Amino acid sequence: MNALILDDKQIELDKDGYLVDLNDWSVDVAQALAAQSGIELSPEHWEILELLRSFYREFQLSPATRPLIKYTALKLGAEKGNSLHLNRLFNGTPAKLAAKLAGLPKPTNCL
Repeated sequence: MNALILDDKQIELDKDGYLVDLNDWSVDVAQALAAQSGIELSPEHWEILELLRSFYREFQLSPATRPLIKYTALKLGAEKGNSLHLNRLFNGTPAKLAAKLAGLPKPTNCL
C-alpha cells in the first residue's frame, strides 16, 4: 500500500496512487499529488478539478476522457472542453490524472 504523508498524517493510496478513502481529499492533498506528477496547480487546473468533483457527485463515477471532454464543454464552453486543453493541463492523461488529483476513483475504462 502506498501512502502520502502530509502534515504528519498518512493518507493511504492504492497501487496506482489514487486515494483509498475519498474523504481524505483536500486542497493540500491535491497539491501534494500534483507535485508528485510535476504539476503546479493553476486556476485552470482547479476549475477542472472542481468540475470533476461535481460530475462525481452527480453520477457517482469518474468520467473517462470522452465524457470528461463533453461535460467540460457543456459546463465551461468549447474552448476549455476539448482534448488539446485538457491534455495540456494534465500531461496527456486528463481523465486519469485529473481524477487522481480531484480525489476520485480511477475511471473504470482507463488503462
